[in-house]
Amino acid sequence: MTDEKTTLSSPSDDQRTSLLKRLTGANTLWIGLVLLVLVAVFGAIRPDAIFQVTTLQFLLAETAVLLVLSVGMTFVIITSGIDLSVGSVLVFASVSSAMAMNSVSGGDATNAGWGVIAFGLLVAVVSGAVWGLLNGLLISRAKIPPLIVTLGSFGAAQGAALLLNNGSNVSGIPDKLNRTFGSGTWFGIPNIVIVAAIVTALGALLLSTTRFGRYTYAVGSNEEAARRVGISVRGHLTKVYLLAGVLAGLAGFMGNAFFRVAVVTGHETDNLNAIAAVVLGGTSIFGGLGSVLGTVFGVFIPAVLEKGLVIIGVEEFWQPIAVAIVLVAAVWLDQTRRRARNQR
Repeated sequence: MTDEKTTLSSPSDDQRTSLLKRLTGANTLWIGLVLLVLVAVFGAIRPDAIFQVTTLQFLLAETAVLLVLSVGMTFVIITSGIDLSVGSVLVFASVSSAMAMNSVSGGDATNAGWGVIAFGLLVAVVSGAVWGLLNGLLISRAKIPPLIVTLGSFGAAQGAALLLNNGSNVSGIPDKLNRTFGSGTWFGIPNIVIVAAIVTALGALLLSTTRFGRYTYAVGSNEEAARRVGISVRGHLTKVYLLAGVLAGLAGFMGNAFFRVAVVTGHETDNLNAIAAVVLGGTSIFGGLGSVLGTVFGVFIPAVLEKGLVIIGVEEFWQPIAVAIVLVAAVWLDQTRRRARNQR
């Protein structure tokens, strides 16, 4: 009887052991723990400043635009690609959207209604989509390396944005857009954060539960093998970069709502910040591995780190150094785990 009970209980023990190993070996779990540790440390030092509703609200609103950019970057990096142009595409979409709203409002869209705002959103998304499609076609059809293509579109999109308004910022953003979307809240949560959360949730579902997501992992793991099993690699890569462009366009529109002006400067490092967030979140720079949930943690780690250092009085010059150290450590960990998997 004892042997029978032991035999019957063994599978359950094995399953629990296997589940524990999977959890402790998951990148997302460890990245989430790092984020919690950062919050706990800064909270212990300055609980009066860290654990305030206004601090949390502002932190979430500040990171909303970067989070949307990073969701698109997650798909790109999982395919073993890179997109250096998203920051410039964001600026181009932002300027195009603001100028379009002003144009249909007689030169100043400050008092414009929802029809004009919807038109501005459409222009921003289409602007981003055009750049994303161009990147995708050059990478997938012309076989030009993603680094070169997106480096070129990085400069081209930035230059085009400057040409549109002679290098000046574009004002005249509708007050209604800022009040409702940019600075408005719903039960204490900024509306811009809610939109970013919806985009993130949809991105996570797309990556984890659909054929598109499976193809993304397959292309990043082994492009030739994906081609042999019938996946249209060229078509899929085009769609992935198109998605990144669309989200960059949406991020540009969100920036207009939040800042009340379309700025042509200040986004020079958005591409690097998005790449850093994705890598910090456990997505492998070699492709084939990653998650949107990990990217969420990756976005907030440098945000919490920078905000916490400011609150405890550390000079701002140390902030990029601290973020760089965390980023390099994340890449080193990724390479270490990759080598360990290959040796098995």
